[in-house]
Amino acid sequence: MRDIVIPFNKPTYFELQKKYILDAFENRCQISGDGEYSKRCESILRDISGVKHALLTPSCTQALELCALLLDLKPEDEVIVPSFTFVSTANAFASRGAKIKFVDIREDTLNLDETKLAQAISSRTRAIVPVHYAGIGAQMDEILRLAQKHGIEIIEDNAHGLTSTFDDKPLGSFGSMSALSFHETKNFTCGEGGCWLTQDDELFARAETIRNKGTDRTRFFRGEVDKYTWKDKGSSFLMPDLLAAVLLSQLEQRGIIQSKRTEIWNRYHQELEDWANINGVRRPVVPKECRHNAHLYYLLLPTETERDRFIEQLQVKGISAIFHYQPLHASEMGRKLGCAQGDLPVSEDVSTRIVRLPFFFDFSSEQQSTVINTVKEFVC
Repeated sequence: MRDIVIPFNKPTYFELQKKYILDAFENRCQISGDGEYSKRCESILRDISGVKHALLTPSCTQALELCALLLDLKPEDEVIVPSFTFVSTANAFASRGAKIKFVDIREDTLNLDETKLAQAISSRTRAIVPVHYAGIGAQMDEILRLAQKHGIEIIEDNAHGLTSTFDDKPLGSFGSMSALSFHETKNFTCGEGGCWLTQDDELFARAETIRNKGTDRTRFFRGEVDKYTWKDKGSSFLMPDLLAAVLLSQLEQRGIIQSKRTEIWNRYHQELEDWANINGVRRPVVPKECRHNAHLYYLLLPTETERDRFIEQLQVKGISAIFHYQPLHASEMGRKLGCAQGDLPVSEDVSTRIVRLPFFFDFSSEQQSTVINTVKEFVC
């Protein structure tokens, strides 16, 4: 097998990142949490997401954990989550004692299947956590309708979907709270990072306390109290300002980043259409009400055997293509927590057939040509 020549991912880098990091040190700016760069990032993220409040966190996982803390979950409470997602989507709520109820995904968008929600809701359901897979919005109109009917909170896991919309409304602005990711595989990255978002003033006020070790330290720094003390349960959920400096350089260049990623996504979609149709391979589906952010490009091969053979053939040519989530309901921890409430056939099927192609900002036209030509050599 050849060494990898074309990686699956390569973190985005701008020279501006170095400038901002040096500025934080040389001008003796605050490099811990809630510094100048954090505030500038949060302002941009509020504008993009159409929300009143944004708080940077060290990761999307911790943004979701902040959501769980704010829900004040009790052991009998239930949280509905798609099984086809990253473990943090469930872990954040399970770690606070909630029972996780997994729901299957749609065959087209691979998002939570809203037609399966009603049967999963009970008198103990506290929240629904839709995930906007690949930056393509879940069916938020129906999810909202059901949540409002039953008095249930919506917590959006928008790790993939910053700048995407559903019915022209930004993803991340539908729920009472939402979470973003700036992991190195995301469109905008600082290595590890996240953000917590809300429209609610009361939730925001309490979130400021919880994320600062349960103290009113933020109010103290604003001069609103003469000393700070322990006010609530909490943890350390502040992103270092050095990471915020890296993130800001990318958020300020978001138009350039999004334009390049859209070009890459569109080229994959157009040039692989005939090959996919001939070989029974399914490409991503984008409903008309969704505008996506070109977060990733995936293919669904006909069978698991074909998927594994496809990945191996690309690796032989030095190209890294990888699978994605394993269904959480069937995982060791899912079974241990009693979350395996029956088969979820779409999640189980998709997980065995999905493969993601190389996709990153510095992906050259020549590299993409190599990937596309190699894909077209594969025959199912």
